[in-house]
Amino acid sequence: MKSLNKIKVYEKPTCTTCRKIAKAFSELGVDFEKINYYIDPFTKSKLKSLLIKMKMKPSELLRKNDEAFKKLKSQIEKLNENEILDLMIKNPDLVQRPIVEKGDKAILARPPERIKEII
Repeated sequence: MKSLNKIKVYEKPTCTTCRKIAKAFSELGVDFEKINYYIDPFTKSKLKSLLIKMKMKPSELLRKNDEAFKKLKSQIEKLNENEILDLMIKNPDLVQRPIVEKGDKAILARPPERIKEII
């Protein structure tokens, strides 16, 4: 049976910060599960749950430097938080990463040193 307190890292494997997190956990001997949210996409309820655990609104989790955001910026500015959440589900490039979850806590691990808050 899986432990409820197993650390989950929601990532894009090509992301440099995501790789740094995985390396740090491995070096610390921390057991964690990687979840590539491009292969195993977020459901609306899962992303909403992570946002609640991070005490963040969808608009605060947007990757504002990403090309996908820049293309949709004028549209996004007109959306409410629920609509932004829907857009993030449809377009995972808009989701800031990596998100690290452990039990009832989650953090946006930027910068990577933030993982200390969850170990």
